[in-house]
Amino acid sequence: MQDNYEAISFAAGQEESESLDGKFLTFWTDNQLFGIPIADVVQIVGIQEITPVPEYPVYAKGIINLRGNIIPIIDVRLRLHRAEIEYNERTCIIVANLKETYIGFIVDAVDEVTDIDEKDICPPPRILGDNKNAFIAGVGKLAAKVVLLLDTEKILNQDEVEQLLCTEQ
Repeated sequence: MQDNYEAISFAAGQEESESLDGKFLTFWTDNQLFGIPIADVVQIVGIQEITPVPEYPVYAKGIINLRGNIIPIIDVRLRLHRAEIEYNERTCIIVANLKETYIGFIVDAVDEVTDIDEKDICPPPRILGDNKNAFIAGVGKLAAKVVLLLDTEKILNQDEVEQLLCTEQ
């Protein structure tokens, strides 16, 4: 099911990657604003049919075939231990380059591409005990908004990435 979202491709050559520093794609999940570096974003597509995969982790909804590429799909809500909701017309998939692999992240809604100056980013809050904000790279301040900046390299560890991939034989 392809909604009214057009696929948005972000193809950045090495020369362009420097101009992407400080640019983030912001999105909503569970009424909270998150951001990821735009340099990690490959494209944004509307929610579509996802093929479930047996024995995938709970937060992994399955796979999609995107122009001949099999992409594992993660529900950000579930990965962040939030309540699952029914997908709607604003729900979309952000395809990101994660550890040299394409992974799709289901989010409630994409907000915008925005610049966040380094001076407007502070370290993530500390958590006492064994708990830590493993996924959060920093907190961005935008006018009246607070953006939790996710570290795409830490959303899944290497073992989790390998578990989600279809391996060639």
